[in-house]
Amino acid sequence: MRRRISLLAAVLLCLTALLAACGGTKDADTVVKDLDKVVNSLDSYHGKGTMTLNTGQQPLEYQVDVQYQKPNYYRIELTNAKRDITQIVLRNDEGVFVLTPRLNKVFRFQSDWPQNQGQVYLYQTLVSSILQDNSRQFAVDKENYVFDVMANYQNGSLARQKIWLDKDYRPLQVEVSDTNSAVMVSVKFNEFDFDSKPDKSVFDTKQNLSGSSKPSTAQPEDGDKAAEGNNADQATGNTPADSGNADDTEGSASGNAAGEEPAEDTMAPVEGEATPDTAADNGEQALKDNLAAALDPLYLGPEPMALQDSNDIVFGGLPGVMDRYSGATYDFTLIKTQPRDMAASSMGEGQMVDLVYTVGELIGDEESPQRTIVWTYDGIQYRLTSGTLPETELVRIAQSVQGEMTK
Repeated sequence: MRRRISLLAAVLLCLTALLAACGGTKDADTVVKDLDKVVNSLDSYHGKGTMTLNTGQQPLEYQVDVQYQKPNYYRIELTNAKRDITQIVLRNDEGVFVLTPRLNKVFRFQSDWPQNQGQVYLYQTLVSSILQDNSRQFAVDKENYVFDVMANYQNGSLARQKIWLDKDYRPLQVEVSDTNSAVMVSVKFNEFDFDSKPDKSVFDTKQNLSGSSKPSTAQPEDGDKAAEGNNADQATGNTPADSGNADDTEGSASGNAAGEEPAEDTMAPVEGEATPDTAADNGEQALKDNLAAALDPLYLGPEPMALQDSNDIVFGGLPGVMDRYSGATYDFTLIKTQPRDMAASSMGEGQMVDLVYTVGELIGDEESPQRTIVWTYDGIQYRLTSGTLPETELVRIAQSVQGEMTK
């Protein structure tokens, strides 16, 4: 009798193994091995979805469009429809760029991104977090695979993430939680195509600056002047890594918007027509209005800090606003300026940092505790500096500058 039971158990075990081999439910080890093969054989992919940030008072949604082409071409488009803001992160043969097409603005970085860091919407980042976490948790949800793993992002408050994959290992959803298990960032993919074979023009900087934030897959024709003027002047006023050499050599707010001399001193201006003086006043007022609408941090550090003062300043030849925050232990300064030459490109020498809704640059050296994060969003350049805050906290504060104003 016992032999029959043992034989029956052995048969059932064999049948279970056979069913699994023939397409039944896979275990964690099998899925992990498959993912390793998939990510190492990737030629290209194209994903679209919605990213929600819960780091402020109200959730903020961004439309995400990410494309990859082997070996190291990336294009990430982040759009905040509510604010009508689109930013693009590119990696191509020329380097790593952050673009704001609507403003014809480019920042160029010296970086090996995303090898040294990744974003929640990059497939390689998600798979890497699964492969590297030996304490990963695995579950099967209908026909989908769910991994619960450690989060490895520059925001130290992000502790874990859950990743949903379909049976073909395409990402469906990602939830990144803090130490209190509250979901801070989520991404839901509504499209994801392996082997998408994008044209190289998709990763071309000029193509992405030319009128549309979604470049055509067709090769640009000869003589394309879509981005003409981008290299006209390498303005020193917009360099993220430059703390004080931002001489405003162009568009110096002389007020002559059209760049023409008035015809005669005796010619009376037409009623309602802007004179050079009124144009200057209007230009300066527009700058002040834009700076007044600039965003403030929603997170103010690990201990209570408050705004101590806010002053109009001139920084690197540019009008700006300097806000100083302080508390019992920590303090930081946030400078906001609006570069006049929006077509100039800049090069940073610091480390790229992921702010989720955009990319910034971390500046500092080992000999000094002072750290600065510089980034541009909707035409405003932000410069966050502290000599007391840990780097992870400084990144977290910068990431929170994307909601409604706190003042």
